[in-house]
Amino acid sequence: MKILCLSGPNLNMLGLREPGIYGASSLEDIHQSLQDQAAADGMSVDCRQSNHEGELVTWIQQARGNFDAIILNAGAYTHTSIALRDAISAAELPTIEVHLSNIHARETFRHTSMIASVCAGQIAGFGSHSYRLALEACKDLKA
Repeated sequence: MKILCLSGPNLNMLGLREPGIYGASSLEDIHQSLQDQAAADGMSVDCRQSNHEGELVTWIQQARGNFDAIILNAGAYTHTSIALRDAISAAELPTIEVHLSNIHARETFRHTSMIASVCAGQIAGFGSHSYRLALEACKDLKA
């Protein structure tokens, strides 16, 4: 099983940016842990990060036919991007929405996800472990 893991804006600052909310792990640490878990399970994960909405849209579009599922932490684009929503819908791949913090326990503007309706599910609030839970969910979706 091939998984595409995408992380959106400001996630490259993990470990430095508000560690009380987002944790002390860097995005590189999270990616390495995810790739290690995937390899142990006979899977592969291609991890990418971009601060640019259009680049994320392109990667989601290109995933169709090349990956079996997507793990997506869209960051702030979660709450604003119809373009990401439409790309996920067009890709026709199971997509797991991931958040390090519990977006429903934070500021009101974070409670609405523009992408949730086209995702297979949402995992939020478990810190860096949210990504590993999403990988487990991808495995279960394929079974």
